[in-house]
Amino acid sequence: MSGKRIGRALTALGAAALATVLAAGVAPAAATASGGAGAPGIGDPYYPDYGNGGYRISHYDLDLDYQPGNDHLAGTATLTGAATQYLTRFDLDFALTTDAVTVNGRRARFERSGDHELVLTPARALHAGQRMVIRVRYHGIPSTVVAEGFTSWMRTDDGAVAANEPEVSWWWYPSNDHPLDKASFAVDVTVPTGYQAISNGILAGTHPAGPGTTRWRWRESRPMATYLAVLAVGHYDLDTSTDAHGRPVIEAYDQGLSAAQARNARASVGLTASVIDWESSVFGPYPFDALGGIVPNYEAGFALEDQTRPMYGLDFFESADDPYVVVHENAHQWFGDSVSVHYWSDIWLNEGFAGYAEWLYSEHVGAGSALSVALADYDAHPADDPLWSVKAGDPGAQHQFSAAVYDRGAMTLQALRNVAGDRMFFTILRTWASTHRYGNGSIPQFEWLAERLSGRDLSRLFDTWLFTTGKPPRSAFHLPAGTAVPAGTPASLPQLRRTHALLAGH
Repeated sequence: MSGKRIGRALTALGAAALATVLAAGVAPAAATASGGAGAPGIGDPYYPDYGNGGYRISHYDLDLDYQPGNDHLAGTATLTGAATQYLTRFDLDFALTTDAVTVNGRRARFERSGDHELVLTPARALHAGQRMVIRVRYHGIPSTVVAEGFTSWMRTDDGAVAANEPEVSWWWYPSNDHPLDKASFAVDVTVPTGYQAISNGILAGTHPAGPGTTRWRWRESRPMATYLAVLAVGHYDLDTSTDAHGRPVIEAYDQGLSAAQARNARASVGLTASVIDWESSVFGPYPFDALGGIVPNYEAGFALEDQTRPMYGLDFFESADDPYVVVHENAHQWFGDSVSVHYWSDIWLNEGFAGYAEWLYSEHVGAGSALSVALADYDAHPADDPLWSVKAGDPGAQHQFSAAVYDRGAMTLQALRNVAGDRMFFTILRTWASTHRYGNGSIPQFEWLAERLSGRDLSRLFDTWLFTTGKPPRSAFHLPAGTAVPAGTPASLPQLRRTHALLAGH
C-alpha cells in the first residue's frame, strides 16, 4: 500500500485515535515461518534476512574480552526476551564462531545458515509469551570475518571500532538485528590495562579484571536499535564533564591523532553539550541520560549516530573543525535513535531530518537561513543531476545513503515548513519526536501526523519531493507570497556541502 493511500485512510480517524495510532504504528506483522520455526527475517523489504521472527529481545548483557594485539574477541552474550509464537527453533543474526548456547538454562543445538544466520533449536519448545533467556558463548577475529561481502569491524593501529549501518552487531554480538526490536544494553569489556573500551550510555565503572587487565562497564537503559551499539577499543583521552542538566558527557579522542586533528576534533565534538541544548529547544527534551562522542584514529568515511555516543570518522576533522556533523549526528538522537525507522525504506525520517537540522543550525548561528541553503542547494543541482533520480522516500537499499536522501530529503522539510508555517512546522517535529519516543515510525505515519496537525492535504507535497523522480519545479517549495528570496551564497554552504559529501558517501 502506498504511503499516500495509508495517509489518506488514516485521516478518516477521529482525533481521539491520534495517540493510539502514532504509538502503535501502522506495522505489518513480522515475517513468520510455519511448523514452530521463527522466520529468518523480520520482514524488511530492503533486507529480507535481517532481524528474525518469532520473538522479541528486551535486554542484551554482553561480557567481552578483547585482545587488541591479535584482534581476538571472546564473549558471552545473554539475551533476555519473550517468544511471540510457538517456537521449536529460531534464528539470531551472528557471524563469529559460536562455542555453546543455552536457552532457559538448557543446552540448545545450533548451526550456521548463510553468512549471518545462527539457527538455534532449544531443548524444549517455547510457547507464545514465554520468557526466554538465551546465552551464547563465542569467539573470533572479527576483522577477518566477511558477511554479505564486507566487514563492519574496523581495525585501528592499536585496537578496533565496531560501527556501521545498517549492520554491525554480527561482528561482535548475536542479536535480533533490526530497529523494530530495540532493547536496553549492558556492555562489559575486559581489555589490557592502559587501553580504553568505549560504548554507549553511562560508564558504570572500571575495575581490575585480573593480572594486567581492566574491565569497562557501560549501561544504556533506554531502548536501542542493535546497529546503534558501538564499541571502540584503543588508547583514548577521555574528556569527561556534566552538562547543565547533570548528565554525564564523555568524549573520547584517540591519542594517535595529530595535534591539528585533535584540535579540530575537540573544537567540533566539544560542542556536543551546547548543540544538544539547542536541539532540545527545537525538537523537545533530549531523550537519553548521557551524551558525548568518539573520534578514532581511522578514516571511516562516515560518521554514525551511535546512541548517546556518535562515532566520527577522522575524515571530518582532517583539515578543519566541523560543527555541522556534530549537529547532524546529535539530531539523530531524536530522529533515528529515540524514534527509529520502522523499515529501512523509511530512512528519510533519519537522514532528511538530521540534514535539515544542519540547515537550522546555520540559521541559528547566522550563517544563512535554512531557506537560503535549501534554495542554493536546489539551484546548484541541474535537472540531470543524479540527485533527482532517486526517490528520497523509497531510495532502495543500494541508494539508502545517497545524497538524495540527505539533501532532497532536507528540501522536503523546507517545503513543509513553508506550507505549514514556522509555528506549526516545529509543532509537527516535536510531536513526532515525543509521540514515538523510544519506538519506531514510518513515513506514512509522519505524513498523517503532518496532515492531522496542520489541517492540510499534503499528499501532493510529499509525493513530489519524496516519491517522484526528476527535479521538482521551484514552485514546489510553496514559498508564501511576498517571501524575500535570499540573495547570494549562504556562508555555511561550502562547509555543509563538504559535510554532506562525507555523510552521503556512507
